[in-house]
Amino acid sequence: MTEEFHRIRRLPPYVFAEVNKAKAAARAAGDDIIDLGMGNPDSAPPAHVVQKLIETVGNPRAHGYSVSRGIPGLRKAMANYYERRFNVSLDPETEVIATLGSKEGLANLSAAITSPGDTILVPNPSYPIHQFGFIIAGASVRSIPATPDEDMLRALDRAVRHSVPKPTALIVNFPSNPTAFVANLDFYKELVAFARRENIWILSDLAYAEIYFNENEPPPSLLAVPGAKDVAVEFTSMSKTYSMAGWRMGFAVGNPKLIQALTRIKSYLDYGAFTPIQVASVAALNGPQDYVSEIRAMYKDRRDVLLRGLQSAGWDVPVPAGSMFAWAPIPPAFAEMGSVAFSKLLLKEAGVAVAPGLGFGEYGEGFVRIGLVENTQRLRQATRAIKSFMTRHGAGAGTADLLGAASS
Repeated sequence: MTEEFHRIRRLPPYVFAEVNKAKAAARAAGDDIIDLGMGNPDSAPPAHVVQKLIETVGNPRAHGYSVSRGIPGLRKAMANYYERRFNVSLDPETEVIATLGSKEGLANLSAAITSPGDTILVPNPSYPIHQFGFIIAGASVRSIPATPDEDMLRALDRAVRHSVPKPTALIVNFPSNPTAFVANLDFYKELVAFARRENIWILSDLAYAEIYFNENEPPPSLLAVPGAKDVAVEFTSMSKTYSMAGWRMGFAVGNPKLIQALTRIKSYLDYGAFTPIQVASVAALNGPQDYVSEIRAMYKDRRDVLLRGLQSAGWDVPVPAGSMFAWAPIPPAFAEMGSVAFSKLLLKEAGVAVAPGLGFGEYGEGFVRIGLVENTQRLRQATRAIKSFMTRHGAGAGTADLLGAASS
């Protein structure tokens, strides 16, 4: 009775726990902590969406059980979104299901399609649910490079040749959390061709589809590739696009067999999201989209303020093309500490919380993830504190204007 349960034993210690504990202690002591460690949007959702929620909550008939796959109007709204944004046609009845955020959908689909001992291909570093959803389901995970390029494609070929048993599924996530990498349609074409050739499912996480910073190159959907629906399902979310993270509304779309598997397993586990949330989500998807452009511009302003401040501090950070994060290599003077110790030191001495890269996989070591989740004034305050921290440690050497180079 003293042993841990089998599936719990398969989960490693929570890497973020040490930093979270230090953060809580600092706040309890009255310290002003600028928390850039969480991917938690700080903006209010669109006003008309909130109003629709309030209006629907007032309906006594809206408080009963809903349906786990989502109300028909919501599934139609999601299909319409894919049509106008990606030129992808979806059948709301067989190719769309509402989920309680993309994270829940990924976890439940992992359980639905996994047999104990299956091999799953997962980028490393990646968002934790991408690998741990499958690990909890009993699979073994094989890491592949997280970059959407030839390195990943070559690794996929090696994995098929050398994995026993042969991999059954592949996870991809672009724009990526935590790395902020963005994929193009040519890469997706290669990926779909590989999956069709090798009979491997693709689970694409597109939660950051609308947070990108090159207006001329919006991130595509993998499902825009002809034949992709034969092998792929894609997850999207209302969380970042409409600042509705706590509402827990997401979707899975694509291959009917995968959608049916997720629908069946969810039918045993939940009755779907609260109906007023689903109705308000319809209003978000079908209503005016000015808010989405405004949010994108806000994150770009924050990105620019953060990176210029870090450059001034002597910390070179690649310019993210999408997502609400910067994926920052630990400054050379602190590299030997590792990401957890560096994050704790930055918290202690600068009052700035970041997420240690080790929490996103072993190949995330040497990096920290910095969220664009505070306003520009607070970000300037954070970078001033980081500059003082770097100067005290003799680590504030001059740096190239990476942001300017990326914009030119």
